[in-house]
Amino acid sequence: MHIYTSESVSEGHPDKLADQISDALLDSFLSLDPNSRVAIETLLTRGVAVVAGEVTSEAYVDVAQVVRKTASDVGYTHTDLGFDGNTCGVLVAIQGQSPDIAQGVDTGGAGDQGMMFGMATTETPELMPLPIAIAHAITRRAASVRKKHPELGLRPDVKSQVSVEYDAFGHPKRINTVVVSAQHSDKLSQEGVSEIVRSYILKQVYEEYSQYLDGDPILHVNPTGTFIIGGPQGDTGVTGRKIIVDTYGGLCPHGGGAFSGKDPTKVDRSAAYMARYLAKNIVAAGLASKVQVQMAYAIGVAQPVAIDVETFGTSNTDPDEIVKRIRGTFDMSPRAIIETLGLKSMKYLPTAKNGHFGNPEFPWESTATSSALKANLTEV
Repeated sequence: MHIYTSESVSEGHPDKLADQISDALLDSFLSLDPNSRVAIETLLTRGVAVVAGEVTSEAYVDVAQVVRKTASDVGYTHTDLGFDGNTCGVLVAIQGQSPDIAQGVDTGGAGDQGMMFGMATTETPELMPLPIAIAHAITRRAASVRKKHPELGLRPDVKSQVSVEYDAFGHPKRINTVVVSAQHSDKLSQEGVSEIVRSYILKQVYEEYSQYLDGDPILHVNPTGTFIIGGPQGDTGVTGRKIIVDTYGGLCPHGGGAFSGKDPTKVDRSAAYMARYLAKNIVAAGLASKVQVQMAYAIGVAQPVAIDVETFGTSNTDPDEIVKRIRGTFDMSPRAIIETLGLKSMKYLPTAKNGHFGNPEFPWESTATSSALKANLTEV
């Protein structure tokens, strides 16, 4: 038996709030100028947001207004929470994109070097690993409950962690341990928070994943006893500090590059989305029950310098042949990826909540838009 663990954080976690602000700013620039080059980082602490980065765009965006609206929409609307989107200070330090980078991107090359990974597995209907899928379900449910039932006293900052037992063949068998840390008002006791988490959040999530329940999982709710001080007051938030939460919960390698605040010419983002798209289509085509796709790029070079496919012994097809068919089916340059997935016309803010993968509304989650890919792979 093996136990694999993944975590998720809610939209009110300071790092995730920083991600959402960076992506809300990206959306604002792209909506006015689809050719904007954007690389924005956000840092949050008590009562203050610092926005820095590089932007080259024909658009003008009121950065402070976007910051304040995003924080308020999440639920940070009062100084009692340690951060008030209506009154927070906003410091802006944005400059233009380096011309050294631009000369490589303008000709269709990648905006940076690096490696990107995509994964798909039949463990869940959305073809995501089970531990991260359950962890996201908990934080998603927690945000919904907080907004629908403000009288309960829950606050925006929530973390979840889920440990799942796997058999010797790599199949998930049962949920072993669940950890939930939920920020709350000072009027709630630890016992009160635990009851709310059990009744309003975990009950529904457990029903969704009931086939993995064999007795009650070990449960820890607010293990320190209280969680009143949270959000940017309790912990400084920084863009890109939850990249494993954003991807596959540790069950797939990560190249190290963050997503939020970056326009799709940055392969850290667009190629990672393409890797997921390829992996999901390979699994959906029935060629493997688990697959990992790795791509690597050089700055200023359009095509990936390497593509690798790992099927973990779940396929009868030679991975090298799958790579050959992928290269023969798709132009893997940043420009082509952007066009294939429609990355200039989408809104990125939703990707900064509950992970960048597994949401059927995201174009890279489609298994039907590329009939050529599925047909070619099925023929392998």
